[in-house]
Amino acid sequence: MAVQTLAGTQIQVTDDGYLEDMNQWNEDVAKEIAKEIGIELTDKHFEVINYLREKIKAGEALTIRKVGKSGIVDIKTLYKLFPKGPLKFSSKIAGIPKPTSCV
Repeated sequence: MAVQTLAGTQIQVTDDGYLEDMNQWNEDVAKEIAKEIGIELTDKHFEVINYLREKIKAGEALTIRKVGKSGIVDIKTLYKLFPKGPLKFSSKIAGIPKPTSCV
């Protein structure tokens, strides 16, 4: 476990950079994580991020297929929004735990 300064706040993160406590997340934290990854967030990104946060809070497991069937984005668009790891990077930016399906 490590401590990282994001949006002016000391935040506990895993060795992979995922937030330890999703309650420390806010949009400014998301923007900083996205910037580190090389993604500039748009309203569509935040729609996906908020969907992921809602599903995790409800105790649901996340998959790319589930996000693609959400009605927010299709799988192709998810890959465009979060290239090189759509579920991995969207989850990291959303401040939720690393999905078990991500290596």
